[in-house]
Amino acid sequence: MAYTFWSNVGIDIQTALATAIPITGITKASPAVVSYTGTDPVNGDYVVFDVLGMYQLDGVVGRVANVNGAGNTFEIEGVDSTLFETFVSGTYQIITFGASMTNVQEVNPSGGEPEFADITTIHQNIRTRVPVVTSPLSFSMTGLFDPTDPGMIELAKATRAIAQRCIKFRFSNGNKMVFQAYVSAPGVPTGSAQQAVQTPISLEAQGIPTVYST
Repeated sequence: MAYTFWSNVGIDIQTALATAIPITGITKASPAVVSYTGTDPVNGDYVVFDVLGMYQLDGVVGRVANVNGAGNTFEIEGVDSTLFETFVSGTYQIITFGASMTNVQEVNPSGGEPEFADITTIHQNIRTRVPVVTSPLSFSMTGLFDPTDPGMIELAKATRAIAQRCIKFRFSNGNKMVFQAYVSAPGVPTGSAQQAVQTPISLEAQGIPTVYST
């Protein structure tokens, strides 16, 4: 078994999004295949989707694979859309991860659990529930207080603008996790006497993060 450790981890922050490219279709398949009109992406590009209909991909970050420039299609690597809703319309944007954080000390995820609706009838004596929505996945992080950290500068911009940013975690064994999130990183100092000054950071993911082994 290959283990993953919180050591030599990179956390990259979106610094730019390319012009939105219209999507003409997304297949229900494994992997999902996107049809588009416009400039071709490149294999390995990370893109963020803004779609209607196939809501499971709305706000999701994915990696481009098997670009067919002649046919204007590419695969969303690792995404099985077989059971997704039907695509109606949308766009994608290529992400530039131009800043990396160097100050994070602790990462704590929460959320991601289903919320249930009770469908028990008077004919049953065991309560029956079904999942209806999932709580958002959040990351609470503690960083060293460093106003010059490139990643913190970008997160501070997003915080002031109440804007989203795409985030990429890179682990030393090659594993990666990508997602889009609303950011709270006001850059305020906190801590205890005689300890390093720290600052709180929180990220609330939009949709389910996409995970890659390489």
